Amino acid sequence: MGAGPFNEAQPSSLTDLHAVGQGACDRTLPSLKMMPSPSQIIVFATPVFLVLILLEWAWGKRKQRNTYRMADAINSLGLGVLSQISAVFMSLLRIGIYTAAFEYVALWRADAFWTSWYGWLVALLFYDLCYYWLHRMGHESAVLWAAHVVHHQSQHYNLSTALRQTSSGALLGWIFYLPMALAGVPPVVFGVVALIDLLYQFWVHTEHVPKLSWFDRWFCSPSNHRVHHAVNDRYLDKNYGGILIIWDRIFGSFKEEDEREKPLYGTRAPLNSWDPLWANAEVYWALAQDSWRARRWSDKLRVWLKPPGWRPPDVAARWPKSPFDITTVRLFEPPVSRGVQWFAGIQFIALLAGAALFLWRADSAPLIDSALWFGVLLAGLWAVGGLLQGRIGIWQVLMIESAALASVTAALGLMDGHRVFKPMVMVCAIAFVATRVRALQAPTDKSRIRFELLLALGLGFSMLGDVALMFEGYFIPGLMAFLFAHLTYIALFKRGVSWFPSRGALLATLSIGLGMYAFLWVGGLPPALRIPVAAYVIVIALMAAQAIGRFRASGDRESLMVALGASVFMLSDALLAINRFVTPFPLAQLGVLVTYYVAQILITVYARPVRAPQVRPTILESA
Repeated sequence: MGAGPFNEAQPSSLTDLHAVGQGACDRTLPSLKMMPSPSQIIVFATPVFLVLILLEWAWGKRKQRNTYRMADAINSLGLGVLSQISAVFMSLLRIGIYTAAFEYVALWRADAFWTSWYGWLVALLFYDLCYYWLHRMGHESAVLWAAHVVHHQSQHYNLSTALRQTSSGALLGWIFYLPMALAGVPPVVFGVVALIDLLYQFWVHTEHVPKLSWFDRWFCSPSNHRVHHAVNDRYLDKNYGGILIIWDRIFGSFKEEDEREKPLYGTRAPLNSWDPLWANAEVYWALAQDSWRARRWSDKLRVWLKPPGWRPPDVAARWPKSPFDITTVRLFEPPVSRGVQWFAGIQFIALLAGAALFLWRADSAPLIDSALWFGVLLAGLWAVGGLLQGRIGIWQVLMIESAALASVTAALGLMDGHRVFKPMVMVCAIAFVATRVRALQAPTDKSRIRFELLLALGLGFSMLGDVALMFEGYFIPGLMAFLFAHLTYIALFKRGVSWFPSRGALLATLSIGLGMYAFLWVGGLPPALRIPVAAYVIVIALMAAQAIGRFRASGDRESLMVALGASVFMLSDALLAINRFVTPFPLAQLGVLVTYYVAQILITVYARPVRAPQVRPTILESA
């Protein structure tokens, strides 16, 4: 599993140096208080990494040996971004435990020694040895591999792979560095040598540097590290050293690169996805499944502790997996048009800029602000991955990003930005529907076109409601716009099925609506709004009932998503009404808008005409 300048195996990312320096430099190196914050160091270092990546790409193109693929590089860099922005919330875990151990249980305190030139050198060697064992155990224990696997998922080997890092490595990685705290290595010294170890490992992720003779015998080099990233039988789980490769020679894990056998990169269970969330979760999910399915309680635990790939015999028998066959490995390269590549590239540059701004302010921003902007960046990274994989299109990406920005700007009171992004969500949704109409293979299908136009009309009414509700004094016009939007959705969901096919759903949604209305009445609903709010509650309950009945009639996945969207719509409106008429609650705008956009996106993306099977007469038809 290789290392990199932001490797999850490191107990301290650059972001954590701030916590180190602030807590310990007064006693050891007072001058370090003048250094930039670690988050700012990341911002400064990023252009350097990007320039080196571009130079490697240009060199490969010139030598007709290009080791880059755009989607893979964006995925790797995106995982590096996610690792660093999530590290903002991990500082206490990463550094707090080390500092506490140093302060209270250190066996030897000699700061003067550790801050001498030879003390720094010993600390670096000490750190590199601890790193070796963490890295090695990351290949020999499934729960540690679940974190480290992110770094190995790329099927290409280049400098962007160095930045491909996990977001969960801090959960257990700190354990392996406690010997340094017990030995009295000051936190600031620990942080600096960790940084040196981190930065060293960037350059070894390249195929363009050949063997380096004597250097390969002592240090982690590109040749040695290529072996580490390979899935070939002869190379598997070798060469764990961070700076020094002599640890591998001492402990029997060294393997020299054989020029007769080219390394094949990736993992033996390929990720086959550009989703950064799934990249971080895939092994944890597989372990959780095996642990749940195992009959013996001891096996439920051993799944997490045994080497990667171990499975309880009963689980392996009931859910078999094919053995790894290197001859069947194929590169994961979903086809992507040139236009989508350009769009994804521009989007990713914007996300990099946003991440840089996030990290620059991370040490001074309130935690809740950081958490909200983290959500925006996470949504953007996920959307770009989905675009490159072909799961979603350009307008869906813009919809998701605009929704995230509209929600966060409202929650933080940034109303100028909110007034831009809020209507933009519905504009993108309508554009998505228009694109879907243009893509119809049979444009003469008037029924399908009418369906899409009705959906666009509902979105248009929603946009009018969005705009009205952004301004004081326009609540009633906004309410009326959404009333018409829901009536349009009812007509939309009626197409292809009967009126309210599920009597249970109709009864349930009307009961929920009645209960909510009673709650609002008791909570102080103004008399002037009682009739319009009552009409609205009835209409949205009918809309949800029609959507749920549509799913009960058709049974397809698309109708299920639409029914879920309609139900979430009811939740969003309930949150809005409670906050407005009963009692304000923290981050109400965020809760209202997130649920609202989830509902609208589900309806927009999944609404399709259905041909329902014959169903029994409904309440209205019986009447």
